[in-house]
Amino acid sequence: MAIHATRGLRALTQLACGASLAALAVSPAFAQDAAPAADDAVATEDEIVVTGFRASLDKALDVKRESVAAVDAIVAEDIAKFPDQNLAESLQRIPGITIQRDGGEGRGITVRGLGSQFTRVRVNGLETVATSTDGASANRDRAFDFNVFASELFSSIVVHKTASAELDEGSLGAVVDLNTGNPLAGKSGFTAALSAQGSYNDLSEKVGPRVAGLLSWVNDAGTLGFAVSAAYSDQKTLELGNNTVRWAQARFDSVDGTPCFSNNNAGGTYVPSAACNEVALAFHPRIPRYGEIAHDKERLGVTGSIQFAPTDATKISLDGLYSSFKHQRRERWGEVLLRSNERSINVSDYVIDGDNNLISATLDDAWVRTEHYLRQAKTEFYQFGGSWDQDVSDNFRFTLLGGMSKSTASIPLETTLVFDDRDAQDYSYDYSNMARPVLTFGTSVTDPANFQLAEIRDRPSEVENKFRTAQLRTEWDVADGFTVKAGAVYRRFDFSSIAFTRDTVVCGNGGVDRVLGTLTCSPSSAFGPTAVYGFPVTSSLAELFTLGKAGQPAGTTTEWLVPNLEAGTAFTGLYNRTPALDAGNNRSVREEVKGGYLQFDAKGELGGLRYALNAGVRYVHTDQTSSGLSSGAAVTVERSYEDWLPSMNLALFPHDDIIIRAAVADVMTRPTLGNLTPGGSVDGFNYRINYGNPFLDPFRATSYDLAFEWYFAPQSIFSVALFKKDIASFPVSTTTSGTFASTGLPTSIIPPSSPAAINPEGQLWTINSIGNGEGASLKGVEVSLQAPFTFLPGFLSNFGGIANATFVDSDADYSVAGPSIVPGGANIGAIRNGTLFNLSKRAYNGTLYYDDGKFSARASISYRSRYADANSGTGNVFEGYGSTINVDASMRYAITDNIELSIEGINLTDEYRYRFTDIDADRNYENNHFGRTFLFGARVKI
Repeated sequence: MAIHATRGLRALTQLACGASLAALAVSPAFAQDAAPAADDAVATEDEIVVTGFRASLDKALDVKRESVAAVDAIVAEDIAKFPDQNLAESLQRIPGITIQRDGGEGRGITVRGLGSQFTRVRVNGLETVATSTDGASANRDRAFDFNVFASELFSSIVVHKTASAELDEGSLGAVVDLNTGNPLAGKSGFTAALSAQGSYNDLSEKVGPRVAGLLSWVNDAGTLGFAVSAAYSDQKTLELGNNTVRWAQARFDSVDGTPCFSNNNAGGTYVPSAACNEVALAFHPRIPRYGEIAHDKERLGVTGSIQFAPTDATKISLDGLYSSFKHQRRERWGEVLLRSNERSINVSDYVIDGDNNLISATLDDAWVRTEHYLRQAKTEFYQFGGSWDQDVSDNFRFTLLGGMSKSTASIPLETTLVFDDRDAQDYSYDYSNMARPVLTFGTSVTDPANFQLAEIRDRPSEVENKFRTAQLRTEWDVADGFTVKAGAVYRRFDFSSIAFTRDTVVCGNGGVDRVLGTLTCSPSSAFGPTAVYGFPVTSSLAELFTLGKAGQPAGTTTEWLVPNLEAGTAFTGLYNRTPALDAGNNRSVREEVKGGYLQFDAKGELGGLRYALNAGVRYVHTDQTSSGLSSGAAVTVERSYEDWLPSMNLALFPHDDIIIRAAVADVMTRPTLGNLTPGGSVDGFNYRINYGNPFLDPFRATSYDLAFEWYFAPQSIFSVALFKKDIASFPVSTTTSGTFASTGLPTSIIPPSSPAAINPEGQLWTINSIGNGEGASLKGVEVSLQAPFTFLPGFLSNFGGIANATFVDSDADYSVAGPSIVPGGANIGAIRNGTLFNLSKRAYNGTLYYDDGKFSARASISYRSRYADANSGTGNVFEGYGSTINVDASMRYAITDNIELSIEGINLTDEYRYRFTDIDADRNYENNHFGRTFLFGARVKI
């Protein structure tokens, strides 16, 4: 059967897809002379047939080698047998990619220093967004959450690191293709595979099931085929550690017995002194605490594909994907609420370190607080798509592609109940070891009589993303070695976020019970003794919590009462309350994109040097509609903009085993969704207001790439890639201080349970807005080496290794709000130079594997250096995460050709995740660990 020399992007994804099901089914996009297509390759007597994990590496190298642009891939070695348990964790093996973890597993990716908002993801060729509610908050942006899907549903991942005119726009970082299968690439008849595993986490000490299966069929003629796959898992893990919710400056009631105000506890004026000023200007933890976060994650995924190829010239494909991700997150904390309550707290026995941190102290009249938080969430993802590939003649063909996807992340319940003891004595903390503080309660936190039920919250919400896509791609072989490609695209993206609050304090405003609205906090209350700031706690409203292995030093309090959520919500009638709109999170964005591209592909020889190239331009017109609440009123803003995006990729072949690649392109990423909202959102806990800007320009950049690849032996590569991005437009924030009244916003949008709801003008507000900035720059290098150790004698020849390193640097200016310089004063605004957010300057990955056909084993290690991921608050400059090292391993044994046993270990060193606030002082934001996860099971193929 004749194979066309050019199939464009669809050919590349089919190459990866088909490789995982059978032999590679399509030819390279540029030069069959460089390496024969797998369909045409016939094994000789001397050829070694590669199987197992080594086969997946071999097929991935084929994908990389046979592309003009810079591409990396991960390919399953067989059906329903993806080589990792999590797609994000697979991606971190690719040079230049690092991941962010949530709840102990990979969630988002950073490509060459650019965060997940700069990466576009396509499933079976269609751009989409999958939004989960994992982590501390829901994803309400363009970032793709890889933890939504079970990895067993996919046969390959292809990462496009450089742009071409035919590649969908929207990425400064990369375009990632997730592919679920290619039935006609399989053998005729029925094929089935089933795997079953148990997943055990040594911190939660729970075992959960993980099951996956696939059924496929191809008729004898190879013209009709279908495949259906499904995967289910239920995993229970724990996250244990400590948290501060940032550090802050504030004036206290007294210091070592010296009064700091003319009146005790409240009112009066500030009385300066050396001790009071010193402590007021130092940074203290806002909410020092230890606690536990329990994760219960249930995933179900189903894929289906039908392909019909009545002739060699026609192929029609229909694909569907459904995924359900249910996540319950439960938190229990024991803490002291210094935040906004410092005015009534007395400080003694304190130490201030060289970074101006109030590193240890004893507190009297402290607000001791315990919290119980529960969030129940569900993400559902649907995608339906179809394609028609048609060869109209020997030199002209087209692909018609279309479909839709919908991702809904709903949180029907997000509840917090709070116990307070607001005059506790002799509480002490010590952050001499910043990652593992000693936190000691001086009064009983297991006696209900010391507490009152003071705050209740519930914050239901829902985020929805929809994509509708239609594309036409055409290819015309004008002459031997010269092809013209042209296409058109229509895409509509709809994002909407709706959120509500049932937040309330019990007796926070003059003694009225704001839960039920009729009772007063007085001795005559039906609820018993005087309720000064809440309902008196009884044993029926409480439960005892015991802290596990959170890394706490000796002397830390490890038992305390927390609210019983079921009893507390019933007692207060929480779920009967009418929810109020959460103004800042009720918004929507619609983007309609119309565009097209023209691209020229060429290959040949020039002066005896073989080459392949593509060059072209992509045009896109974007119509944007942004809606939100501004000053309590609905506002809609419309705008349009257009982009011309030229690009060129060049591959030179000085030798059959050497490729030199060069690329240059103009690229763009549309603005962050959260920044497009008209109006402002209010954080009444931190006295912060954030304004959106629907007129933000896209991120625009010019990207340069230069790479050297040496395929020095079978299944082997040594490569070096240099990359540089000049980012012309880069939205920047501006920060000012002012009163709440100066904003013109109504006080009704302040969360009612926050301190600001009681006293909106209790302190100056930090007011953040965002505008179009001057841009930034990024540059780096990737180095990669992969090879089997076939040069070693005997069984040692079955070993092999993969290693890569990425070094990145960048330069960007940010508007920050730094420390106050006078007690009680406003944070000082400044311009601070730093790296782009989510950028680690160094990343290393290594894998050592053994594969003899029956037994295989591998161990992988991944290192990511420290990085900042956001502007911080309360006078801290930037916040982010410390460096991490993750170690994973797996072993598989094939009892027969159709039966395999496996055992895998994830996070074998039980790595802690350290999060900092203030990049200079490295103050503790949180330090948590997630335990080791072990999977054991079997796989059967028929």
